[in-house]
Amino acid sequence: MVATYVRPPPLMIKGEGCYLWDTENRRYLDFTAGIAVNSLGHCDPEMTKLIAQQAGTLIHASNLYNNPWTGELSKLLVIKTVASGAMHSAAKVFVSNSGSEANEAAIKFARKVGKIRFGSSSTSHTTNPKHELVSFHNSFHGRTLGSLSATPNPKYQAPFSPLIPGFKYGTYNSTEGLDSLITSNTAGVLVEPIQGEGGVNVATTQFLKALRNRCNEVGAVLVYDEIQCGLSRTGTLWAHASLPKEAHPDILTTAKALGNGFPIGATIVSEEVAKCVVTGDHGTTFGGNPLACRLAHYILSRLSDPALQSSVLRKEKTFVNGLRRLQERFPDQIGEIRGRGLILGLQMSTDPSPIITACRERGLLVITCGTNTLRFVPPLVISEAEIQQGLGILETAIEAVFEQKDEVEGTKGQGEMLPEGR
Repeated sequence: MVATYVRPPPLMIKGEGCYLWDTENRRYLDFTAGIAVNSLGHCDPEMTKLIAQQAGTLIHASNLYNNPWTGELSKLLVIKTVASGAMHSAAKVFVSNSGSEANEAAIKFARKVGKIRFGSSSTSHTTNPKHELVSFHNSFHGRTLGSLSATPNPKYQAPFSPLIPGFKYGTYNSTEGLDSLITSNTAGVLVEPIQGEGGVNVATTQFLKALRNRCNEVGAVLVYDEIQCGLSRTGTLWAHASLPKEAHPDILTTAKALGNGFPIGATIVSEEVAKCVVTGDHGTTFGGNPLACRLAHYILSRLSDPALQSSVLRKEKTFVNGLRRLQERFPDQIGEIRGRGLILGLQMSTDPSPIITACRERGLLVITCGTNTLRFVPPLVISEAEIQQGLGILETAIEAVFEQKDEVEGTKGQGEMLPEGR
């Protein structure tokens, strides 16, 4: 395999619910959910049945033809989004295969809107100044060239430079300097309501409202990337659902939990954006295939269940209370607790990679993000007893590293990206 990830020794061969098993039949409680993907847990029984049923009916026929499930999924995404109190202007959907593809579509759509609003029919950006895109430091929007251009981490951008021109970067949660950052040349602004890879940083309502207001002033498209924080991970269908309509986006991107492990992504757009995209502007070979869309239709129906969402909020309290107890026991090693719902970050004073190793050796899977941050994104179906079990293992692991001074070798690479400058 091409050397893209640093993987620890266990070879995982089986999953069920909130657990994984390796080749030696060791069981691991999974606080990672495949990096916030397996929200319904591993090998959901109904999902397994649907895969077999649809695989025996039709897997792929391309987007040259209609199939029953692409439209049904698109319709359900729009209905559930509007009903949840999120993106009130949601109207149309482009279905793809991944989060990076969902964001690539959002970037292209934003530039197309900018071209039309500027009144340019030229293919050259030199005659169409409204082509700039704005994103924020510590963001992660993907690894394709466009989404990487929106991810301002020099360590990952430098090997592939020069990147796509026209990207500008601001400070997350800062409203200072927005007028010079977002200008009449800005086609779109791309932001995560909760930065997952960047350290579980939660955007303030003031910040997101300021972005919306500035986008309105200059005619720019506002894009919310909820690939990691969306689909009920915060206890509401979308993390921005509590915001007033005046802070809603024009485009919303999703993936990860939408397929619960099966590849799929989606870009939800307003009618104003949709009318700017015409046949031939964008496309996909595999995106929207009936197998992926049938699965996502079922998964979305499950994840939008109010009972599941309420349970996420209850489990958040259990999780946070447990993390606070650890904070009290290890005040010199543990700092801030960040996040909402079941996307939580625990700020450590030093590199937490030895804790990752100690947890895994004791049967718990945890990952990192940002700078010295432990990240917890378990399946949303995890029980409170399993949360308590995992927190107990975490406490034992921290004790082994900091109090017993065990020589624990750190596990590197347990996150998508390293922080800027490292």
